[in-house]
Amino acid sequence: MGEESLRKRKGEDRGREDIQSIQSHEPQTMNLQKQANLFLFPPCGICMIVGTIIGSGIFVSPKSVLANVGAVGPCLIVWAACGVLATLGALCFAELGTMITKSGGEYPYLMEAFGPIPAFLFSWTSLLVTKPSSFAIICLSFAEYASAPFYPGCDPPQVVIKCLAAAAIVVITIVNSLSVKLGSYLQNFLTAAKMIIVTIIIVSGIVLLAQGKTENFKDSFKDGKISVGSISLAFYNGLWAYDGWNQLNYITEELKNPYRNLPLSIIIGIPLVTVCYILINVSYFTVMTSTELLQSPAVAVTFGDRVLYPASWIVPLFVVCSTLGAANGTCFTAGRLVYVAGREGHMLKVLSYISVKHLTPAPALIFYGAVAIIYIIPGDIDTLINYFSFAVWIFYGLTVLALIVMRFTRKESRRPIRVPIVIPVIVTLIAIVLVLAPIITAPELAYLYCALFILSGLIVYALFVHLKFSWAQKISQPITMHLQMLLEVVPEEEV
Repeated sequence: MGEESLRKRKGEDRGREDIQSIQSHEPQTMNLQKQANLFLFPPCGICMIVGTIIGSGIFVSPKSVLANVGAVGPCLIVWAACGVLATLGALCFAELGTMITKSGGEYPYLMEAFGPIPAFLFSWTSLLVTKPSSFAIICLSFAEYASAPFYPGCDPPQVVIKCLAAAAIVVITIVNSLSVKLGSYLQNFLTAAKMIIVTIIIVSGIVLLAQGKTENFKDSFKDGKISVGSISLAFYNGLWAYDGWNQLNYITEELKNPYRNLPLSIIIGIPLVTVCYILINVSYFTVMTSTELLQSPAVAVTFGDRVLYPASWIVPLFVVCSTLGAANGTCFTAGRLVYVAGREGHMLKVLSYISVKHLTPAPALIFYGAVAIIYIIPGDIDTLINYFSFAVWIFYGLTVLALIVMRFTRKESRRPIRVPIVIPVIVTLIAIVLVLAPIITAPELAYLYCALFILSGLIVYALFVHLKFSWAQKISQPITMHLQMLLEVVPEEEV
């Protein structure tokens, strides 16, 4: 037994020496911020917002908004109101992001305002529900459009869709793990590609309006279904298309001059998306009645078939680029949340390490991609959206509430951006309505399951973060050491 213990100790010493040698050979490169802030200028920040928000939602889900409100007029108002809400929320996040310049989105704000338990519940829910499910939904949408041309006249097999979605997750994860710059350049390219199809649809709609195609806008409020429940559900679908308005807060540490570039990117990016969404919906209604739009499986494809024929094939091609861009932006930013949670000790420590060769949070990105692939296996988009929307607005509301709380508890903090207090109050109240209204008007078990999962994070926190059982440390330490050598990753330098 003595010899075995000696051999084991020598093996661990050699492992530590290997890790130390990795750290000693590359001391000048062990900081993610130093690498990234060289290129994230304001145009890249705007591209990140626009590219992440404009995904598959605006091309395939306007009928969900219309189905809930029942008429063209209320539909367009909901799309505009969703844009206003996203802008107000992003302005609140801009104040938080310039006051607390840490990556990780809502995580550091909840930590500063309410302490480690709400912050842990956010990271627990985000890492295992909201972020991976969002990534999975976008990649499933990509797979449906990418496979559709190969199965004319019928729906593609589910196994094909799921395999394509999994392949997209793997490729995007690899790209972002290999290079921060490569992920950013890919995002800029895909954003440019999706803006081409957005421009084509908008210009086509304007031309049709100029030609007098306005009959679908007459009596635009007739047959509207206006109630708290219907409007809330319409907002759920509209806000899903706008989701991503807070993505720059996940990479605040990597922005060059965040005090200026974070609010500038928000003020330009989100109103630009709002105008695009309203004009795209107007374009849809120039060629489709409300009934025809509700019957269309993919609104943008139907629009292309009627307006762009025989060049209608470009619509699914550019929608594929659009969904890939949204997936890439989601992966780029959400990987930073995993990274920050690991750095704070709320996840495995290895998740906070960065690659020696590529200066990326590779372990965090790989973990995020693996969980997203698990969500693809059951692969029901509607259920995933229900889980996502309910959970995400709980924490959006808590985060904006944190801003209100810190106005009183941290009065001395420097605030380069200071929004009127009425804005976070309005956003918090709307978040409460969005969370409670669907439960009251259309209760589903998915909401209960999601709430129970969030609360189960309290047990995980008590056992593994607060009490820090020694047996858990004994298991995690060798795992961390072997993964560190396998992935060639090391802790980030303190700056």
